[in-house]
Amino acid sequence: MKTSPANLNRWLRGYTYKRAGESREIPPLWDVQHPLVEGQLEIGFRDLIELRFVKAFIDAGVGLLAIRNCLDYARVCVNDGHPFSTRRFQTDGRTIFLESIDRMAEVDSQSKILDLKKHQYVFKDIIQQTFKDLDVENDAVARWRPFNGKKSIVIDPDRAFGQPIATDFGVPTVVLADAVDAEGSPEDVARIFEIPVSVVRDAVQFESHLKRAA
Repeated sequence: MKTSPANLNRWLRGYTYKRAGESREIPPLWDVQHPLVEGQLEIGFRDLIELRFVKAFIDAGVGLLAIRNCLDYARVCVNDGHPFSTRRFQTDGRTIFLESIDRMAEVDSQSKILDLKKHQYVFKDIIQQTFKDLDVENDAVARWRPFNGKKSIVIDPDRAFGQPIATDFGVPTVVLADAVDAEGSPEDVARIFEIPVSVVRDAVQFESHLKRAA
């Protein structure tokens, strides 16, 4: 997921704007999992998964107002402060989104909002695609397989402080990629760490992708 720091701040800190000379405060989309550290945002694993959905919906042309209303409604439906990253949203997300649009239409009849119903199949596709590389346990997302959904690399908040790691071996991908730079080949690193060469290569490709996206 790639978006600007300005977007992250608007979504997770809220913002203030002026209309007709009056200041108006817009709250964050949700309360982040961790408190601010010296004024800096600390994004938790569930926060990250919610952000992926927000970005996907925005990229599909869904406005932030509709997303905010869906979040508010979904929180009530699933009884979770991070509703997009729940099993219930995985199964009923399209219905929840459309019901939230109906609620919006009751107080705002703008065609732009009502036209969102024409995109109901977009909602379904986004939900299906986004959950493809997520593992759900105990009614919530537990892990993310961030390298094209491959099982070789995982982000698990309960392992290695949430760093991307080689799934079956626990070694951070950045450690493996740095080791390849130092040793000269994936084969040498695979022997040192006693893991398959294919896993080392995936780690190198994954870290290279992260650097290009930065």
